[in-house]
Amino acid sequence: MTENLHSPARRLIELRIEHADLDSLIDRVDPEGPLDDLALRRLKKRRLALRDQISRLELSLQPPEPA
Repeated sequence: MTENLHSPARRLIELRIEHADLDSLIDRVDPEGPLDDLALRRLKKRRLALRDQISRLELSLQPPEPA
């Protein structure tokens, strides 16, 4: 049971959910709202880092292509 909680496939799902949540949050930000430019840049940087982690994890889960 513990293996399923820490499997790469589960981690991939968690990263995708977090990325989608950040994406939604960034889309809802009002340009004149309480969030400043620095906070918005940090959110976008975190979203980009998540996308990179997702890409690396997807590549590691794919079986190697035959030569």
